[in-house]
Amino acid sequence: MPRRTATMLASLLTLIALLCVGVLIPVPYAEMSPGPTVNTLGEHGGEPVLQISGRKTYPTSGHLNMTTVRVTGSQYRMNLAEALYGWLTHDNLVVPHSTLYPDDKSPDELNQETAEEFSQSQESAKVAALKQLGIPVGTRVIVSSVVKGSPAEGQLHAGDVIKAVDGQEVKQPGDVAALVTKHQPGQKVTFLVVPAKEAAAAEKEKRQPKVEDTVSLATAKAPDDAKRAIVGIQAGTDHTFPFTINIKLADVGGPSAGLMFALGIVDKLTPDDLTGGKFVAGTGTIDDNGKVGPIGGVEMKTVGARSKGARYFLTPADNCAAAAKDAPAGLTLVKVDTIGDALKSLDKIKKGDSAGLPLCKVG
Repeated sequence: MPRRTATMLASLLTLIALLCVGVLIPVPYAEMSPGPTVNTLGEHGGEPVLQISGRKTYPTSGHLNMTTVRVTGSQYRMNLAEALYGWLTHDNLVVPHSTLYPDDKSPDELNQETAEEFSQSQESAKVAALKQLGIPVGTRVIVSSVVKGSPAEGQLHAGDVIKAVDGQEVKQPGDVAALVTKHQPGQKVTFLVVPAKEAAAAEKEKRQPKVEDTVSLATAKAPDDAKRAIVGIQAGTDHTFPFTINIKLADVGGPSAGLMFALGIVDKLTPDDLTGGKFVAGTGTIDDNGKVGPIGGVEMKTVGARSKGARYFLTPADNCAAAAKDAPAGLTLVKVDTIGDALKSLDKIKKGDSAGLPLCKVG
């Protein structure tokens, strides 16, 4: 066999071997890519994303799209060839596997966490939207969680509304711990609660609860301080609304749709059309006071939004620099820090006043 032919054959076999190795060798990376984007003003899966009853709503037009990121599964292990392709592909992002899936959490724990974050984002979106409109929102203290093996297990339940402790009215979560720790470990403490099922039914039917339970518990020693009394619950805050707002969107997790849900609610509850028919997308967490927070994967979300036709993208202020580094052509990145900022920018977008928009800039 001629030397030239032998050399070419050896090179080809080496290349094939390297390719096979690349396919077989797993690497500790995961991939992020643009995910689905859904119009909060429209329908998804055959039903409206935002469903409001008990209050007058108004027609809307255009788009206020929430955006998502698609990620490889927690159990999936990329091979070297896939990682290299991902690094070279403009619209995808390859990151260390531990960035998305910390080693100290199981897949079930991560799924539960993202589901809880999504649920909380919906709650905060409702609160922020109604506060922005000056519509009163009620608050109440609830049992957020119960520690397994604690005195409260089987006696108090997540969602129970805590009315009083030892006969003293509870107004905020911190009141519960303060009243419990007045006791010595082993002493009894008494809770007046509305059971979770009754509280949920009363909220749904917009009535006062009809059932209250008195629960007496023997306190236990805190794991980190034998002199401190505990019952083994985490108290939190729940909200009550003067009318019903349901957000219907399956197979989505995390907190990043909060801003767009809040804007969609405002749009449906006000006679003014927020977008004027324009295609606006965006992202961002939101708290009860309307503060917009940063999210992950903003670069993927801008790509996904533009591919579906968005012309404007509402971007959390803390994500602006990263988003602006490689913004898709034809997409205007608008900086927002609060729901109020977003509404002002939407008014400018509707009026065609692009020059007055607070734009994201690099650095």
